[in-house]
This record gives sequence, C-alpha cells and structure tokens, in this order.
Amino acid sequence: MALLSERDRATLADRFGQLTAPVRLVMFTQEFECPSCRNTRELLEETASLSDKIDLVVFDLVKDRQEAKTYSVELVPAVIVEGEKDHGIRFFGAPAGYEFSSLIEDIIAVGTGTIPLSQTSRERLASLTQPLSIQVFVTPSCPYCTRAVHTAHMLAVASDNITAAMVMAPEFPHLANRYDVMAVPKVIINEKISFEGAVPEEEFVNFLMQAAG
Repeated sequence: MALLSERDRATLADRFGQLTAPVRLVMFTQEFECPSCRNTRELLEETASLSDKIDLVVFDLVKDRQEAKTYSVELVPAVIVEGEKDHGIRFFGAPAGYEFSSLIEDIIAVGTGTIPLSQTSRERLASLTQPLSIQVFVTPSCPYCTRAVHTAHMLAVASDNITAAMVMAPEFPHLANRYDVMAVPKVIINEKISFEGAVPEEEFVNFLMQAAG
C-alpha cells in the first residue's frame, strides 16, 4: 500500500522538476527491521521513484560496517541526503509527520544548489576551523521543529565543518533522557551548548560560534 497519496506524488514530482543535480539518499536499516525502518525505507523508495535525479541506496547497519563507519552511523533508521559529496545532513529516526517536509526541502536544496542562508551567516561559517556536531531533537507532531532542522541542515551544507542531525526523540528515548529533552525542538551543539525553540538563523549561528569558542 502506497504511503504517499496520488496528490502528494504529483506535487512532489512537480517540485522535483527543479532538480538540476543528482541527489543520493542513503539509508541504514538492519536485517530484522526496527519498527520504523520498514516504513522509512518504503517512504524513501516512493520518494526516489518520483525523479530520475534521485537515487536510493540501502545499507545494513551490521553487514555493511565499513559504510556505517564512513557515515558515522550507529542508529537505525538513518537517512543521509547527499549530492556531489556528503554534506553532513543526517536523519536519525523516521522523517515522519512534519519532518517529511524537512527531507523534501533538503532534497530540493542539495539538488538545486540553493542554500537559503544570509551572506552574513555564510561569512561567519567560513571562519570555522573545528568540527561542530548539531543534534536537533524533534517529534513528528511538532510544527516548529522543521524550521530548526532545516536551518541546521543548511548550515551543514554551507560548511564542511558542520554535521547536523535530526533525532526523532520518541524513537531514541535513551538519547532524549541523556540530553534532558523536555521540549522540542531542542538543539545540542558539540555536547556542550544547548537551546530550545526554532530560533532565527542569526541566533542559531551565534550559538554555533559560542560552541566553537
């Protein structure tokens, strides 16, 4: 049974008509698929089928250990959106609910080369010299989380020093507990800086600079 309605498929196919460069979706699952792994794989298969510029590759977390190490993946389901290179975009947990739109916006951004960031933000990111890891904890029913996720992912596309991951809190309660996630979106940067809410781009970059010292 299709996960996407005919109307959604038509809308997405039209949007994917903008793509000018190939987009590769990389998914990690496991032989005995987790509760959300199967739905995630089927959703990605349907999405990729809507454009000849979108390719889907599926790896097994255990069997494909070298690939998992290359992408620094330890959780499933995991989804990476990449273009000519790995931009550091990560989804840990199903990109479901509102977060499906985050996945689509990432595909459009990578496939068109359009990064919706201000010139000021780009210049500040260019000064980064150390790796920064962003985790954005979300829930599928949070309408504000997509803004935080998309901003984090675009910051990762703009800087080779940034990796940004959406983390679906209900799927990884041990991580939600570890980082004391009481409200979403909650953003953790390099394990030491955290904030809640979908803050403006400039403020998000300020937190990044603070984490960078």
